[in-house]
Amino acid sequence: MVRGSNTKQRNHKERRVLASKTSSQSFWRGLVLPLALFLLLFLFLLFGIQNISTASDRESLRILEDAVLRATIQCYAIEGMYPPDVAYLEDKYGIVYDHNRYIVHYEIFAGNILPDITVVNIGRR
Repeated sequence: MVRGSNTKQRNHKERRVLASKTSSQSFWRGLVLPLALFLLLFLFLLFGIQNISTASDRESLRILEDAVLRATIQCYAIEGMYPPDVAYLEDKYGIVYDHNRYIVHYEIFAGNILPDITVVNIGRR
């Protein structure tokens, strides 16, 4: 009989240890899985916002290049010569841009040759 009760006690202790391990594992599984999922979603959102910002900066640069080129061609069509500099386009043709964010390099060769127009994003906001 002593053997039987010892076996029952041992089985009971093993069940408690097993139950304790299982509840401990489910606690960590219940904590780590949602935390990992949250972190994954947060990183996905962060990289998505960064990609959108980069795409927006590229698009702004392209729009400014197109605006300067169109104003230059419009000036040539109206006045018969290309504008002497970017300041002329700003004064007469309404080109507006952030001088702290972009540099517009405008190099003219002659009054009847399309100038070399380069827009550089210097990144200051």
